[in-house]
Formats: sequence, C-alpha cells, structure tokens
Amino acid sequence: MRPEPFGALLYHFGTRKLSFLKNRTIVAVVESLAEHPDVGSALAAAGVDPGQEAPYLHALGVLVDSNMLIAHTVLEEVR
Repeated sequence: MRPEPFGALLYHFGTRKLSFLKNRTIVAVVESLAEHPDVGSALAAAGVDPGQEAPYLHALGVLVDSNMLIAHTVLEEVR
C-alpha cells in the first residue's frame, strides 16, 4: 500500500491489479489491522461507530476477495 494525497494505492504484483482507497478511514483501518485482535477493534480505533461499520466491512471484504488483503483470523469476520 502506497500513501497518496487521495488516500492510498494498492498494487497486486501477481494479478497486476491496481486499487485505489479514496477514504482515509479505510486506509487507517487497513494499516492498523495487524495491531488489533479483530476488525471491530481496528474500526473502533479509526473512529468508526458500531452503527457505521457496514460500508467498511464491505470494503475490507472486497479487498480480501480481490486478494489485495490476505484473509487471516482477524479478517475472517469480514467474509
């Protein structure tokens, strides 16, 4: 993931797929996933209210499905 003024750029070297994260909150969540025991904790740390998690969970699921993020135990609840 490469930080950009608009958010971040992700590149998958295997598929050559390029993804743009245009929401700084999702960038913060992705950057901090390894530091938290679960996705909910990462979302809370980024300031996402529990009632507003759905779009972020969807975005993380899309990143997992496209192999931009590797699903580990912390991401299993997204799928």
